[in-house]
Amino acid sequence: MSEDPALGELLDILSDEYAREILAATSIKPMSAQELADECEMSKPTVYRRVERLQGHGLLEEQTKIRTRNNHYSVYTATLSEVSIELDTGSFEAAVTRTDESFPGERESDTADRFKKMWEDL
Repeated sequence: MSEDPALGELLDILSDEYAREILAATSIKPMSAQELADECEMSKPTVYRRVERLQGHGLLEEQTKIRTRNNHYSVYTATLSEVSIELDTGSFEAAVTRTDESFPGERESDTADRFKKMWEDL
């Protein structure tokens, strides 16, 4: 995973309509692949391909949700907050600003505080 993808790669990813739809949907709340397929009206293979690409460039994070009867599943959330492109002295520079907290409570070091934050955001 790269911190700041090269400008060409970043523009290539963001020019993809499906990738933008996934980023937009997961910027609201963490979503599973099935939820993304339903919300964005795309097939699950398309979701997985875009998710893998977005994760590869650090624009999307994955978290595993645990179920009591197995069948654990992953949810995804956008880490992208802002993209800026600057043209200065004959060259372009791209900067990516990421969100401070992708999943509710992830920055809390205390388990009780993390659980409280997760509960508040349900």
